[in-house]
Amino acid sequence: MVRKVRIMDKSISPVIAMITPGIIHLLMDNRGLSIEDAAETLYNSELYKVLETESTKVWRLSYPLLYDMLTEELDTGSITYPEEQM
Repeated sequence: MVRKVRIMDKSISPVIAMITPGIIHLLMDNRGLSIEDAAETLYNSELYKVLETESTKVWRLSYPLLYDMLTEELDTGSITYPEEQM
């Protein structure tokens, strides 16, 4: 697995650490991915880049909503953000 290293705002890193397992488990359950493939899918997504950016406030969203946004990105190549977030 190849993951690009990005610097995340330390103030939100504990929140992201709590969110990512839920998204990974949903990828495994709903898409039949292994834990490694699910993690790679999430960590290499555009959504994860936005999630790591504190100023976007996307980290405030629930992991089921973030999963829906990720599946939209995977299926269509684009993400629809809730209006209050962007």
